[in-house]
Amino acid sequence: MDSFEFNKIAGAVLGTALGVMAIGIVADIIYTPGKPAKAGYEIAVAESGGEAGGGAAGGGAAAVEPIAVRLAKADAKTGEATAKVCLACHTFEKGQPAKVGPNLYGVVGGPAAHMESFHYSGAMHTRRDEGINWTFEELDKFLASPKDDVPGTLMSFGGLKRPDQRATVIAYLRSLSDNPVPLPAAAEAAPAGGGKPAAPAAGAAQPAAPSGEAKPATPPAPAASAPSGDKAAPPAAGGATASPAPAK
Repeated sequence: MDSFEFNKIAGAVLGTALGVMAIGIVADIIYTPGKPAKAGYEIAVAESGGEAGGGAAGGGAAAVEPIAVRLAKADAKTGEATAKVCLACHTFEKGQPAKVGPNLYGVVGGPAAHMESFHYSGAMHTRRDEGINWTFEELDKFLASPKDDVPGTLMSFGGLKRPDQRATVIAYLRSLSDNPVPLPAAAEAAPAGGGKPAAPAAGAAQPAAPSGEAKPATPPAPAASAPSGDKAAPPAAGGATASPAPAK
């Protein structure tokens, strides 16, 4: 092979390489991805109709049971399945490093901004300075709408709108602890529909005793027999006049 043939081959290889590089540079210019304004992911959780917390018939909002009542019947296994959407930003196991969001082991009962090495928002640090802890009630409010509950939070999660779904997730988060926080007594929670029943008004009549307990009425005394003859018997006690007996 003479030098002329070698130069043609080398030139073809070099030209191909330069062409590929040029195509890559042009593609990067055209398809450069935009940088998000905030780090994190917006995760939308599908809602199904007919569940607790939805709109009631007639357009009014249904009353939401207290978290203590919902936790009493919440299933932590169901909450674990629901919480898988959180794995995009969080870790759950003890000692695991943080992701976009902090590790959530031991979060229930802990203070706001509970993970010491994580860079939280100023709003979350303020809550910690105010002595706010992640109680069941606080977690329930936060998971419903993080941005509404803590304005300024860096968490971009849209929230869990169904009250029963939040309860199952909180029940699962409670299990992520060396010493889980005791569940609140459901009996101590205020009823959803109002307070204690009103006492009867003063002077109101008491309910009648059951028919099985009523005493039989005293039968009236029999009328005295009139003596033989045409004269009527004297008036009975109480002023009533006895019927005259027939003459014999």
